[in-house]
Amino acid sequence: MNSIRGQLLLWQIGSLVLVTALVSLITYEVAWNGFNRMRDHALEQIAHSIVSHGADATPLGAEPDQPGDILTQTWDSSGQLRYSSHPALNLPRQAPGLHSVEWLGDTWHVFAISRNGVVTQVANSTTNRRLMFADTSIWLLIPAAVLVGVLGGMFWLGTGEVLDPLRAIRSELGKRSPNSLEALPASSFPSEIAPMVETLNALLTRLDHALASQARFVADAAHELRTPLTAIKLQTQVALASGRQQVDREALEMLAVSVDRASHLVSQLLLLARIESGAQASPRGAVQLDTLVRQVVAEQSVIADSRDIDLGVGACAALQIEGHAEGLRALLGNLVDNALRYGRPGGRVDVELALDGDAAVLTVSDDGPGIPAAARERAFERFHRLAGAETPGSGLGLAIVKEVAESHGGRVTLDDGSAGGLSVRVRFPGASLTRA
Repeated sequence: MNSIRGQLLLWQIGSLVLVTALVSLITYEVAWNGFNRMRDHALEQIAHSIVSHGADATPLGAEPDQPGDILTQTWDSSGQLRYSSHPALNLPRQAPGLHSVEWLGDTWHVFAISRNGVVTQVANSTTNRRLMFADTSIWLLIPAAVLVGVLGGMFWLGTGEVLDPLRAIRSELGKRSPNSLEALPASSFPSEIAPMVETLNALLTRLDHALASQARFVADAAHELRTPLTAIKLQTQVALASGRQQVDREALEMLAVSVDRASHLVSQLLLLARIESGAQASPRGAVQLDTLVRQVVAEQSVIADSRDIDLGVGACAALQIEGHAEGLRALLGNLVDNALRYGRPGGRVDVELALDGDAAVLTVSDDGPGIPAAARERAFERFHRLAGAETPGSGLGLAIVKEVAESHGGRVTLDDGSAGGLSVRVRFPGASLTRA
């Protein structure tokens, strides 16, 4: 599982170890070079001390110094070796001064001095120096190891402290009930986390509004369904209680009307629920609007004829948009149904489709009573019916139209019709002209 804290610690401690190792290596090299200079100076001091104290008189074969440390050799003026601190080591004589000599597979540091023909030479090997330096260099590593340990612990505690706001968010959300959607206090979080909290708050707000809208929707639907269901029950009781055939027939006719109203309301509710959830039956694709207009008008022509309304298609451009055919059919069907339902008997309903720039403009006009300008804003609310309206309806038609239009990036406007009544215009962006 990915962990922010683990990633931070990996980068921090990894960087710390890398930098510490690099610094330790540089420190080791600097210390080693300094140690070599110090030992070279010591060779020179030893050589001068031997010369000053007359060590040249020490006989060859005298008791040697500690083996493997300093090799001291003395040659007389004739070139004969008179003294060696390690007789087994016959390092060749060097010219006066400081030298590095490869001998017996090792590098020897040699300082030679000549006085009155007597050559005194002091030397030690690099191997010997590294053994001596190793005893002291361990103390260079201990502080580095302590530094890595202390800073690693501080990094562990620090990252935990820095990530506390994320744990606070998790804890706060974990304690909430499903209906607790209050915003988190973004100001109390660090500036790096505050934008995420603000985005989360915006999501909570949208979810709160959606749940509230859903609750209102369910309450309104229950209220609206209660009326036709109550009517169905009453008409059934009347039919059962009556012994007259005429009364039974009238009750059954009213029962059929109530059933039709309830069925229409349920269909509208299901359609609106599918549109809002995005679970429409048809996939999104190219929709030929002019073909859809003619199909819907043909389907509604029977209803128009029964009400003696002249339903026709005016100017109809061959236009295509990207969208859901099911939703667009529902939009157009509701517009035509509303126009036929509220239009005056013997009147007319016109459907037009035109291209305006890159937008398709669908217009459905009737010559009925229309909607007063002051009431048009509320006309898109669910279950809203105009005061005094006698024509039965669910109050969901324009709500469905608005929902479908907005899901396609469109916009709905209500205007006065040219012959009175109402003119509904739906504007869809991104339309293209095709050949029908």
